[in-house]
Amino acid sequence: FGPGQNARSIGEGYPRSTLMSVKNVPQVTPDWEHGEHVGGYSDYIDVRAPCEFEEDHIPGAINLPVLNDEERVAVGTLYKANPFEARRLGAGLVAKNLHRILDTHFADKGKDYHPLVYCWRGGQRSGSLSRVLAEIGYRTSVLQGGYKTYRNDVMENLKTDASKFTFNVVSGPTGSCKTRLLHRMHAKGLQVLDLEEIAQHRGSVLGELGEQP
Repeated sequence: FGPGQNARSIGEGYPRSTLMSVKNVPQVTPDWEHGEHVGGYSDYIDVRAPCEFEEDHIPGAINLPVLNDEERVAVGTLYKANPFEARRLGAGLVAKNLHRILDTHFADKGKDYHPLVYCWRGGQRSGSLSRVLAEIGYRTSVLQGGYKTYRNDVMENLKTDASKFTFNVVSGPTGSCKTRLLHRMHAKGLQVLDLEEIAQHRGSVLGELGEQP
């Protein structure tokens, strides 16, 4: 999703949870039910570690981690033994990474740039970037409850939304070109849900589905 896209194109199906207002930023109250939000969001910024982002994220989000994979493990491990030292270490690492983020991604972003920032629970990591952006003057919002709330909301909605669709199951023995048929249907613009591909399933003796289990 590019800058300036409205919320009808990026908001439909997204969580109906509210947004947490960041200091010095007016509270934003989008209508998730109908995907309406004046002006939309310039970007969805996921500040979680790359390994978390790779596992799953809000569609169209970009990853600007305030702690990378190794730093997140180091802070978490130290926290179990000494919370104070872990917070001090984490603060220094986050400050370093915020400097990098501002020098790269935000180098060409004007004051009309309006990001929605989220982490796992909408806590310290998303707050660290959002507070800095708000102090600079960016109109910034944080997804209350973070990705955890978003995921739970999607899973809850699937219980009712799935009944609105008609599903046709493609079945047949190994070697009957089921995957090829799905690929051709997708190429023609039809909606296809290839469960074997999504799961990176290695059970097919004829498939080439990548290395990820």
